[in-house]
Amino acid sequence: MAYTYKYPRMLVTVDIIVFFDSKVLLIQRKNDPFKGSFALPGGFVEMNETLKEAANRELLEETGLKGIELTQLAAFDKPDRDPRDRNISIAFYGFTTIENSSIQGGDDADNAQWISIDNLPKLAFDHNEIIEYSKRKASSK
Repeated sequence: MAYTYKYPRMLVTVDIIVFFDSKVLLIQRKNDPFKGSFALPGGFVEMNETLKEAANRELLEETGLKGIELTQLAAFDKPDRDPRDRNISIAFYGFTTIENSSIQGGDDADNAQWISIDNLPKLAFDHNEIIEYSKRKASSK
């Protein structure tokens, strides 16, 4: 018999920031919310995977990119960060080279692009905030 819990549960997602030269990897969302908007690659964590496994899976599914050493950055937990429900996102970041920079939108991403870190559009969710935070952390290392 399955145990049921009477308290609400939060959703858990991962978002991935990949830097290349002075660019960051973005996808164009295929689905609502924010359909057509640019966003970081990412998505929901499956019940049978770790956060890092989810980040690597989502990165591959949405952009075709693999072989990136991802490092956990921070959790983003503003109560209204996702219009679907209460959602906590754990962000990961990594760096790649010209040899491993070929990308293609897939899964729930219409498109994947390298966008100049200094000329970002308004992104879905709180992804502009996540990128700004990652830039500060990366420059301090």
